[in-house]
Amino acid sequence: MTSQDRTSPPQQQYAERSYRSPAALAGGVLLLLLGGWLGGDALLRGAAHTKLMAVFALLLGVPLVVAYTLRPLVRAGDDRLTVRNPFRTVTLPWGSVETLRAAFSTEAVSNSGTTYQLWAIPVSLRQRKKAGRQARRGATPGPRFGPQAGDDGPVPLAMADQALAELREVQERAAGRESAQGEPVVRWAYAVIVPIVVGAAGLAVMAAL
Repeated sequence: MTSQDRTSPPQQQYAERSYRSPAALAGGVLLLLLGGWLGGDALLRGAAHTKLMAVFALLLGVPLVVAYTLRPLVRAGDDRLTVRNPFRTVTLPWGSVETLRAAFSTEAVSNSGTTYQLWAIPVSLRQRKKAGRQARRGATPGPRFGPQAGDDGPVPLAMADQALAELREVQERAAGRESAQGEPVVRWAYAVIVPIVVGAAGLAVMAAL
């Protein structure tokens, strides 16, 4: 064993956590299949004008569907939170995150006061109401018959609230760590934006002709 092994044991590393919306993923796949079927039919059987319209429509529609359904992702690592939204990716070192909150949408607020929405973790009021009913049943005094909410552990939270609780745990572990300090970095998703602009411009020109 070296002196480095004796004096500075390696820091425990935690697996990255990733969050996506299953409903958005399923909806996106269905929309892409539908768009591919309609667009492919127009390209195979349509006249020249129809084929050109189909090309521009696909250039506009496919990136939009991907941006809002398949692209959103939240990844929590030991040192930083990566937020991939429809048109940009935000990298937030944990030291730059002041708070994580969920009202009508989930948000990360930086120390400078800038708010970043977490598209991949949607807030479901229906899930919250269901979790609230389970919590009230578990807290009801008096005789209870059969297994009740809370008998085998805490009452389940809505998906968004559970995800934020896990993210806050990671944030607390990173508090004060030197490698988790820094400023937020924002990168625009030009691979998504450019085809949308080209498709929209092409449709506008075709409509004007």
